Amino acid sequence: MDTRNEQTPPDETMASIVAAVELGRSGQRAQARETLTALWDQIGPTGDAFHRCTLAHYLADLQESTDAELGWDERALAAVADLTDERAQQYHRSLQVQGFLPSLHLNLADDHRRLGNTELAEEHLTLARRHVERLPDDPYGEMIRAGIRGVAEALGPVA
Repeated sequence: MDTRNEQTPPDETMASIVAAVELGRSGQRAQARETLTALWDQIGPTGDAFHRCTLAHYLADLQESTDAELGWDERALAAVADLTDERAQQYHRSLQVQGFLPSLHLNLADDHRRLGNTELAEEHLTLARRHVERLPDDPYGEMIRAGIRGVAEALGPVA
């Protein structure tokens, strides 16, 4: 899910999420995880769906176990069900909810693959493939397509 700026009006929660993600990318994973967890507590499980989806999506990548990662990836997918294009486009005019699905399902496929849940991994991989045409033909879209290929190869010839 690519959530680069071009927002109107400023979204302070998204600014905090982006700052925490950058902190994690700079190697300060524990601090980023703590910051995002605190933000999650502020937003709450029924708060703004865009914030929940984005935060959970990035927080999953900062977990120390695959089980914990799976839990956050499941929260991201659950939040996207409450998200509308209109809300996503308040952050960036190009965003469409359907465009989030390939990445979300790819992450779940990989989580389940690493946990040995082959059937669930294959189900999510199928869903990621089903929605991949929604991705732009750009570096982000290619990254997700490459991820789908990588998980499929790791699952073997059946996937």
